[in-house]
Amino acid sequence: MAELGFEVLGVDIDANRIRQLSAGDTPFYEPGLAALLRSNLEAGRLSFTCSIAAAVDHADVHFVCVGTPQRPDSQAADLRHVDAVISGLIAAGLGPRSLVVGKSTVPVGTTARLAARIAAAAPGAELAWNPEFLREGFAVEDTLHPDRLVFGVTSGGRAEAVLRALYSRMIDASTPVIVTDYATAELVKVAANAFLATKISFINAMSEVCDATGGDVVELADALAHDDRIGPLFLRAGIGYGGGCLPKDVRAFQARARELGVGPALSFLGEVDAVNMRARARAVRLAHELLGGDPMNRAVAVLGAAFKPNSDDIRDSPALDVATALRRDGAHVAVYDPAAAANARDRHPNLHIADSVIGAVAGAEIVLVLTEWSEFRTLDPAALRRHVARPVVIDGRGVLDPDAWRGAGWTYRALGRPPRPATVRHHAPRHLAERPLPERPTSERPTSERHLHQGAGLHVVDKAAH
Repeated sequence: MAELGFEVLGVDIDANRIRQLSAGDTPFYEPGLAALLRSNLEAGRLSFTCSIAAAVDHADVHFVCVGTPQRPDSQAADLRHVDAVISGLIAAGLGPRSLVVGKSTVPVGTTARLAARIAAAAPGAELAWNPEFLREGFAVEDTLHPDRLVFGVTSGGRAEAVLRALYSRMIDASTPVIVTDYATAELVKVAANAFLATKISFINAMSEVCDATGGDVVELADALAHDDRIGPLFLRAGIGYGGGCLPKDVRAFQARARELGVGPALSFLGEVDAVNMRARARAVRLAHELLGGDPMNRAVAVLGAAFKPNSDDIRDSPALDVATALRRDGAHVAVYDPAAAANARDRHPNLHIADSVIGAVAGAEIVLVLTEWSEFRTLDPAALRRHVARPVVIDGRGVLDPDAWRGAGWTYRALGRPPRPATVRHHAPRHLAERPLPERPTSERPTSERHLHQGAGLHVVDKAAH
């Protein structure tokens, strides 16, 4: 919002994080974010505080951006942080012309409940729900150039007009705007994540079938991708999805459906989740097989710790799940990641976290590529072979060239792909022609482990800005 020209005050209860942000340091790694933070601090449009009262005094538009993690005692979403922000705004004297805008992913029905609280305590104040659809690794681009804007509002209020003013630059650039009711706005985000998770698990389920039949999931996905009804994206088989959104959102969506009495409608998501978790276990079993059935005291290299590239986020990381499983089975596991090494070291002190690819693979009897960083995609298999004890690689993300690795003397294996060389291909697989990953700026470095449920905080936009 500061980049759009508004004066913004960010609020968080973590004083250390506020000091860090105020000094221009990002608390987690995201391409392009550090430069954006510093430029808007220097321009005077952005500042940070721990005082929610200061926020209420400063602004009349308040973005609620806290996390909704899975509850420790169930699959449901934990709404404590959202409720705490609303309580704080009300206690600080939310004004009658204020607009509260929810960005958090919440179970359907939450917005109506919060709107009733606000209406009772702060007559005249309004609530809108404006879900975000950013992807980690592309968050700056997705925020400044969204593919759509969804406004969940009530009829007859000011919320839609205020949101259109706030997002006028995007709207003028022809970004689609969907104006809808609270429930639909809440459902858009969880439905989108559930659909993506389903597509990922579908191709991973097909890779299980390919393993049982000798088929090749890459060739299968390529053929499917030519059907415009299916399309190429998210059809790369591998060790599955992770992170702080898809896993917990899929589970929370099922939990809410059961509460609403429509649990059977989303029962298929239980198998989506199960397929996803099986993909990790299948990678571990494949590693066992390639180690002759006994990983005890064998040297294993894992390339990747973040759940996806261009992020230092290790929440529900499939790569680390596989690494720790092999460690529990007795292997000596060395892990390398360009951004998430510090977080992995803090969370998994029993793993050896290497400082480089060479440091991880030195003397390894098997190498697993489990996060699709461009650094790993472009490895020279001939040069890497000189550093390993046995040239055996598991491509856990389907991003390596099997012919190049086999040609350099490696045993190449991947989930859903037969041990033999793939069939001759006269074109690049369509499902691999996805949006290229941005290069990691060398000026940006990851810091401590991210906790989005504490760190996103509350963004407030200045009263005079619109």
